[in-house]
Amino acid sequence: MFTGIVEEVGSVVAADGRSLVVGARLVLEGLQLGDSIAVDGACLTVTALTPSSFTVGTQPETIRRTTLGSLRPGRRVNLERALPADGRLGGHFVQGHVDGTARLIDTFRDGEAIGLRFSAEDAINRYIVEKGFVAIDGISLTVVEVAPSGFTITLIPYTQLHVALLDKRPGELVNVEVDIIAKYVEKFVVGGRPTGGRITEEFLARHGFA
Repeated sequence: MFTGIVEEVGSVVAADGRSLVVGARLVLEGLQLGDSIAVDGACLTVTALTPSSFTVGTQPETIRRTTLGSLRPGRRVNLERALPADGRLGGHFVQGHVDGTARLIDTFRDGEAIGLRFSAEDAINRYIVEKGFVAIDGISLTVVEVAPSGFTITLIPYTQLHVALLDKRPGELVNVEVDIIAKYVEKFVVGGRPTGGRITEEFLARHGFA
């Protein structure tokens, strides 16, 4: 379990489609073989350690679901160690199980903040709600606006300086993990029906919820 509060921005040292070597400093403290660590929001297992880097494996499902397959040496990545039992939950419950990707459309200034607009398929966007949580590249963020085909978030000045998200340019993909609570609520209401996961107004009315 993670919080979406990035501890450190690391740098990819090597990537071959099966594993990633990431240079880091802070997150290496106390890190052990077999530990979980979130790399751009994807929960991965540490398979090797050096004084200045760690290695994680990337299975085919991870490559299909995330942007990790496109990482190249020198690319900066957001890093977070798993939440300790006595730690503070500063963001929201983030599993590190990436649901899919969204595409950065544009960025804009909003006072001192920087806004980012993303396009997303309905499989992602249906779980996004205004003022709700979303994890983008492992960063816990608040949704400020939802559109039929995407959503907008903003980064305060502190966050701008402590994550790698602003390295992305329009057209690039980001990893998205939606709020797990939304998926559980949908599952409970639908009751396991094979509806493709979508709750429609018609379905809610038919079952007395609307």
